[in-house]
Order: sequence, then structure tokens, then C-alpha cells
Amino acid sequence: MQKTRIDSFIFWFAIIVVLLATVSLVMFRESAEPVLDNLMTGITFKMDWAWQFLTIGLFVLLIWLALSRYGKIRLGDGKPEFSTFSWGTMLFTAGMGTSIMYWSMVEPLYYYSGPPFGIEPGSQAAAEWSLTYALFHWGISAWSLYAFPTVVIAYSYFIRKQPSLKMSVALRGALGKYADGWLGKVIDILVIWSLIGGLGTTLGLGVPMVSQVVARVFGLEPSLMLDAFLVVLITVVYSASAYLGLHKGIRRLSDLNVYLALTLAIFVLLAGPTLFILTYFTNSFGMMIQNFAAMSFYTDPIAKGGFPQAWTVFYWAWFAATAPFMGLFVARISRGRTIRQLIMHMLLWGSVGAWIYFMVFGGYSMNAELTGKLDLSGILAERGGDAAVVEILSSLPLSAIVLPFFIVLAVIFLSTSLDSATYVLAAIATKEMRPGQEPARWHRMIWGGVLAVMGISLLLVGGLRVVQTSAVVVSIPIYVFYLLLIVSLFKWLKKDFPAKSRV
Repeated sequence: MQKTRIDSFIFWFAIIVVLLATVSLVMFRESAEPVLDNLMTGITFKMDWAWQFLTIGLFVLLIWLALSRYGKIRLGDGKPEFSTFSWGTMLFTAGMGTSIMYWSMVEPLYYYSGPPFGIEPGSQAAAEWSLTYALFHWGISAWSLYAFPTVVIAYSYFIRKQPSLKMSVALRGALGKYADGWLGKVIDILVIWSLIGGLGTTLGLGVPMVSQVVARVFGLEPSLMLDAFLVVLITVVYSASAYLGLHKGIRRLSDLNVYLALTLAIFVLLAGPTLFILTYFTNSFGMMIQNFAAMSFYTDPIAKGGFPQAWTVFYWAWFAATAPFMGLFVARISRGRTIRQLIMHMLLWGSVGAWIYFMVFGGYSMNAELTGKLDLSGILAERGGDAAVVEILSSLPLSAIVLPFFIVLAVIFLSTSLDSATYVLAAIATKEMRPGQEPARWHRMIWGGVLAVMGISLLLVGGLRVVQTSAVVVSIPIYVFYLLLIVSLFKWLKKDFPAKSRV
């Protein structure tokens, strides 16, 4: 098969834009922070209604697509390229990363101290809503934001036979010839920036957390040099995985990741307060189902407590900012699946995986807080989430084994997100990539190196927060992309499968 060629304009322009923007944000972060914070406030407080309607609307639209005659459309010829298990592990690990390890332990604690609906902090009602809201934020709604771009990109790639994995190509149904001009180039560069910012969030949460655990195990002091060493280690792992490609590298690492993640979850479930974890999850899951509509539209316009804006709307904007990456990657690995399978598996694999982790680790941390075993709310307020994670893990039986195991798992979790991201960055900057082809290995390695240099630089100068915030700011044009994706898909479906034809 003919070798893939890079898109020189997107490749060089994207690298220049990313490096210039990063250097500028780092050098002028003190003046940039208030500007970005104001933009963030505008996104979360003035567009809260828009994000809520978009997210629940996508969920309804996806269910309709899956159950309609269009759900039978097969994406590509032949049998599925990957087994259902490996397909599921790749889409889950690419979407979650170490974020699920961090937030599953500390997010319920934040809601316990700052609950929604004007509930008294630290009360019984606050404890009941803590895990409920965490399950909601990491469940079907979040994965709907990931799944819809995936469906449109996969349709464009496999059904419309567009020989490129780019957001601009998936928008061609709405933009027409403009998708091939300068507007299309701008769209693809914006997607690269949103992906870089999303990775900034992954590194910003993952590396300091792992650093704290490493410091506890080896009796070291957490430091920037230790953070930098971990970035180098993670870079070696994900670069090797990306170099080996989808089948030999990314798939195998994702499978290993899920096996290790399930092993740790089962251990904590059995070694911890098993009955409490199961009953607490059951109660919280029931509350989530019962109040799903209320939480999906909650904006708190009267009391103006800020909870939905600070958490729910922020999450939707954050997931949306990384959704193009997920859409491009999962579309690539979904050859041979039907649209119905793609939708249902993404919603279920992603949601169930997240719910298992929140059930186990959220239940364990809340039990430690409620029984007085650990003052996790105090630790969270005084020393931050990373310190709380270390104390939670250290309180487990066999902590001398659990802590090193957690380090290995966290490094692999970070790597499975970053190897997928490296692959997608190279795919966006490739001219054509037909089914069965992959971006050039040297191309993947270059993006791996760019991510490593950026990660170390930002950790050393403390500019991660600004990049993370700017990634969410990018969610504004991404919001527009969602609307254009809807137009593209329905124009294509109407043209390719008229009402009288049978799918």
C-alpha cells in the first residue's frame, strides 16, 4: 500500500502555532490568567443553558440513530478489525486516562463539602448526592459528547470514502467546498490545539498525582525534577506504543491497562468496606436515574450557587474540547461495526467503566470520610487532591504493594491516552490515510517528542493551568462544530439512504 504523506501546511503551521501559543501563555501567564478566567466564566455562566441543551440533545439524537434504520449501516467492509474487548479497551483508555483514577477518589469529597441544590455541606443529603453527581458527570451524557463526532467521522471515512481522518473532512457535508480551503485548515489546527490543551489537563492531573505516590513509596520529596523524570518515562512508553502502531502497540497496551485497572478495583472492593460500597453505589445510581433530567437541565438561576457552572458545564466544555480527538481515534478503530454498535458500545463501555471506578474508589473514600477513618475533606482543603489520593491508597491493606501497583497503572493509563493522541495528531497532519493505512512512524515520533517537550516545559514553569483553561475556551468553536456535524450527517444520510431505500 502506498505510503502516507504529511500535509505540510497543517504540520508546520500547527507546530508553530502550538509552540508560539505555549511560549506566549507561559511568558505572559500572569496577564493571560485573568483574561482566560473571564472567558471561562463567560463560557460556564452565560452558555450554561446552551451546553445543557447540546449534551442532552446529543444523547437523544444518538439513541434515535441507534434504533432507527440508519443503525444498521455498516462502517466499512468485512469483519470488525478488532475484537469487541480490544475495541472497548482502546476507546475507554483513550477517553479516560488518569483522570478517572484521580476524580473517582476525590470528586465525591468535593461534592460532600460543596453540594448542589443549596444542601448543607457535610450533611446526610450531601453524602447521598456526592456519588450521585459523580456518576452523572462521568456517565452517558459525557460519552454522548464523545460518541456523536465519532459517528460522523466514521461515516465520512468509511461510507463516504473520504480518504482522510480530519475534522474539516467530516464537516464537508455542511461546509461544502469551504472544507477544502483555508477554513478547513483553520478547523484542523484548532482541533490540534484543543487536543494539546486536553493533554495539558491529563498531564496536569496525572503527573503530580503519580509524583506524590512515587515520593511516598521511595521516601522522596515531590519536586519538579521528579515530575520531569516521570514525563520522560511516560514519553518512552507511549512513543514505543505509538511506534508499534494500532495492532502491536496501542491495542496491547490498552488491553493490559484494563486488566490492571480491574485488578486494582476488585482488590479495593474486596479489601475495603464491600457492603457499604455496593449499597452506596446502588442508592446513588438510583438517585442518578431518578434525577437524570433535572441534573441535565440544572442551571440554578435563582439561588445562583454556581455548582452547575463550576462542575457540570465545565465538564461538558472539557469533554467537548477533547471530543474531536476521541472521534478521530475511535472512528479509525471501528471498521466493520454498525452505527448501532458504535453508539451503544461507546455509551456503555465508557459509562460502565467509569461507574465501576467511581463505585469502588468513590465509595471507599466517602466511607473513610464518613466513619472518621481519614479526614479527607481537611486534607483536600489544606494539601490538595494529590495528597488525598496518597492518603486514601496508604490506608488500604497491603499498601506497600498497592502503591507501586498504582504507579505502574497510572503510567500505563497516561500512556494509553497519549499514544492514541500521538496517533491522531499525526493523522490530522497527514494528507490522505485510507482504511488500513497508518501515519508514518517518524511522523508519530515527532508529535510524541513535541508533546514531551511541551509537557516538561509547562511543568517546569507552572503554565499548565493556563493551557488547560485555554483548551476549554477552544470549546466555543467546538460547539459550532457539533452543530455543523449534525447538519453534515443528516445531509449525507438523506442523500445516501433516501426514505424509500432499504439500509
